[in-house]
Amino acid sequence: MEVMEIKTELQQLIIHESDVAVLEAIRTLLQKRGLNPTLKDKLSVRALKSEEDIKSGRVFSKEDVVKRTDR
Repeated sequence: MEVMEIKTELQQLIIHESDVAVLEAIRTLLQKRGLNPTLKDKLSVRALKSEEDIKSGRVFSKEDVVKRTDR
């Protein structure tokens, strides 16, 4: 994905987001001036994807996490 495509996608996701906590998290992430711009874009996309996964129910239960990490 090119930079402009990512920015356009982020704009649309942000416009449709109504969860204040998500918007505050995005703002905090984007205000991190020390981050490499490419890294900042990648982290933003990942954060938004994670929120969509949660909303869509694509999550692991506590038991699943314990099973996956208990070695």
